[in-house]
Amino acid sequence: MSPRRLLLIDPDRSVHEFLTGLLQREDRTIRSAYGHRESLECLRSGPFDLVLAGQGPNGFDGLKLARQVHTLQPGAKAIFTGSSDPTRVIRAIRAHAYSYFHSPLPTIALSDMVQQALDSAPSPDDILVVSARPEWITLGIRCKMDAADRATHFFREMEAALPLQVREDVVAAFRELLLNAIEHGGKYDAHKRVRASLLHTPKSIIVHIADPGKGFSLNALPHAAISNPEDSPIHHVEIRAEAGKRPGGFGILMTRNMIDELVYNERGNAVLFVKYLDGVQ
Repeated sequence: MSPRRLLLIDPDRSVHEFLTGLLQREDRTIRSAYGHRESLECLRSGPFDLVLAGQGPNGFDGLKLARQVHTLQPGAKAIFTGSSDPTRVIRAIRAHAYSYFHSPLPTIALSDMVQQALDSAPSPDDILVVSARPEWITLGIRCKMDAADRATHFFREMEAALPLQVREDVVAAFRELLLNAIEHGGKYDAHKRVRASLLHTPKSIIVHIADPGKGFSLNALPHAAISNPEDSPIHHVEIRAEAGKRPGGFGILMTRNMIDELVYNERGNAVLFVKYLDGVQ
């Protein structure tokens, strides 16, 4: 198997040193570019499997290269980095970025996302922007696990300004309900999409997720922890194992403990939750 080729674009040499040390593997080759012209020369020389482009204090912005990356390297994934700004996250999603990270860059999360990008098949339209403003973004997400992982991280970046615990509660609740929608509503059918919205008001975070399934009743979920009898708190685990379902089933129960309000529609194929920010902001 030929080595995976990575292109690092950033005007800061210290960032290159950090990323090279973090991402270098025996099965990877890494090339660096520090400016716009050099970046284009590298993109034309390809091929690359992954392009990781940052933002510099001198006005350089790797996001401005998004179109050239997809044109010159149509088979490459692109991960962009830069400031913690919801508008940049939206720009990255619209540009079909694989992911986005704000500075200072996290080591484990970034390394894991790079590996996921290298392992996944080309999928530029797995996450589509239905509509987007910093305070209200709606995405169409293919019913695939890696699309769920990416969408979850995009939502985390959209709310990077929140206190850590509040942000992680919202993100964890979003991920659990999104996975439920993809598994039970979409049946992991990559031809189908889940629609997910994130709204940020001065006093709350609101998330709405709708799946393409027939829905369900909260009173008929033997595979979920929320339905366990009091004397058998893990009864659903046995039911999931017998049905060949993935380990889990704690989504609804966990979500109720992390957020303030949880409401399903009549059919059971759409859910809305609210996290209040009183005293947070």
